[in-house]
Amino acid sequence: MRRANRLFDIVEYLRRAKRVVTAQELAARLEVSVRTIYRDIADLQASRVPVEGEAGLGYMMRSGYELPPLMFTEDEIEALVFGARMVRAWGDAAFTGAADAAVSKIRAVLPDRLGRIAETTRLTVAPGRTKPGDGYSTHLTPVRRAIRERRKLAVDYEALTGERTQRVLRPLGLAFFGPYWMLAAWCEMRGDFRTFRIERIRSLKVTEETFRDERGKTMEDFLARPGEGCYADARDRVPGVAAK
Repeated sequence: MRRANRLFDIVEYLRRAKRVVTAQELAARLEVSVRTIYRDIADLQASRVPVEGEAGLGYMMRSGYELPPLMFTEDEIEALVFGARMVRAWGDAAFTGAADAAVSKIRAVLPDRLGRIAETTRLTVAPGRTKPGDGYSTHLTPVRRAIRERRKLAVDYEALTGERTQRVLRPLGLAFFGPYWMLAAWCEMRGDFRTFRIERIRSLKVTEETFRDERGKTMEDFLARPGEGCYADARDRVPGVAAK
């Protein structure tokens, strides 16, 4: 957990608890050491956040303290909630948890009127076609990690024809063409860019080998090629799109 997120969570926990909370309780909740909690509390107090108490006794938030309200419009609130619901319906478990946590943090600091909009918006998303063990739920998380960390992927890919190939990929980006997730990558086997349907990946390993941007092999190079903008709308909405 990033330190900024941890400080936010400490403030929210103390604000909602309305009682004395020990450093040990906070440490267990946030999965950090008691010493880290002591250091974080000291930093909050130095920043004039009204946390009262001391090490060995516990801490309590002074009554009436509120985080500054975020300045969102009604449309922005609905867009955020709708986006989180899209992720919940079509993303992987880690993505879903992150989206829910983000919305919860935003709701916690919204004025009451906007909070009610977030709770009652009627914008919904049809359930995804995912199921445990399919390509979406199994592979989205490691693919996202590989893109973020610039790690090569070793994949066993099955084309729509039934042909299976083993490839080493430089994962560059993901795009969602409901109901399909598409991976854009540099394929070392073909020496060229290819796009892959995530649910067609039969096995996948994030390798320890990293890669750097090389001229002609970046996401920007891929998108600059004729007919590849936004993956060329996934070749008219995907079904026949597969790596060759």
